[in-house]
Amino acid sequence: MKNKKENAYKKLSAKQASELLEILKIRFEKNRSRHEGIDWNDVLKKLNAADKKLWSLNAMEQTGGEPDMVGLDAKSGEYIFYDCAPESPKGRRSICYDHEALEKRKEHKPEDSAIEMANNMGIEILTEAQYRELQQLGDFDTKTSSWVKTPESIRKHGGAIFCDRRYNHVFTYHNGADSYYAARGFRGCLKI
Repeated sequence: MKNKKENAYKKLSAKQASELLEILKIRFEKNRSRHEGIDWNDVLKKLNAADKKLWSLNAMEQTGGEPDMVGLDAKSGEYIFYDCAPESPKGRRSICYDHEALEKRKEHKPEDSAIEMANNMGIEILTEAQYRELQQLGDFDTKTSSWVKTPESIRKHGGAIFCDRRYNHVFTYHNGADSYYAARGFRGCLKI
């Protein structure tokens, strides 16, 4: 995502919006178990009324996240979208945890950080609890791993946490926030 700050929150063209909505509809219908009892037409109405959120969903899609609606926030009435790609999104790998960690690296700096990318995309990085909720919907990150929102009590010591699924179990690990790996990215959440 070159020129992230310049491109942030541009309105999609009618063609881009139409193409994205068709992808989202197909994914929604294919994965009904992720959102039982929700009607696509209700979701579509909210999507059509939210240009910035649609732009963010497109950013999720373009970086390989395969966003899909996974629930409804009972308090706010917002639809919840998570990145549902089988593995951590390809366009968001080889990044450290946050901007502070990126700045502290003296050499071999990655191009970006998970928190900065999420902010530029207008999404939130999944929390550990959200990551575990996602894993109830399928088997994700069986070959990759994903940074998750790290509690300040860990982050202030230079660490960050990430999760994956191995041996049919979800694991949470720690690493230096400035570390990065070709198989580690992050998953995002967007409420509409």
